Amino acid sequence: MPDDLQFMRLALAEAAASGQAGEVPIGAVLVHNDAVIARGGNCTIRENDPTAHAEIVVIREASQRLGNYRLGDTTLYVTLEPCAMCAGAIIQARIARLVYAADDPKGGAFRSCFAILTSAKLNHRVEVLPGLLAQDAASQLQSFFATRR
Repeated sequence: MPDDLQFMRLALAEAAASGQAGEVPIGAVLVHNDAVIARGGNCTIRENDPTAHAEIVVIREASQRLGNYRLGDTTLYVTLEPCAMCAGAIIQARIARLVYAADDPKGGAFRSCFAILTSAKLNHRVEVLPGLLAQDAASQLQSFFATRR
């Protein structure tokens, strides 16, 4: 749990940086052998890329860094429950474990709207720890959207 907290705080810092850049403040960190191998945040607006969610950004970076599209034995920390697209990428990358902060009632693909990450119909299942520092992540998102209304 102490390591999970440390890595989630890094993801929250990435989310804050994305928010400051005008992006929806969602951050992610991918860890392998207790070392951060990729970190980033949403950049869909800056990149004009609807797939540039924080999870996809770090999966792409980690795959390049490790020279492999399979990212087994890794843990992904993300500040918001992944959407269906990101859950699919997590499955395809064979990420072993996901730790996320806040639930996403409008699109979450672990338990809020869908149960993709644990579906017995798929060829890979992910160990998931939800709700770590959920209030911190939710506060970031609420503050971000409050300034835009």
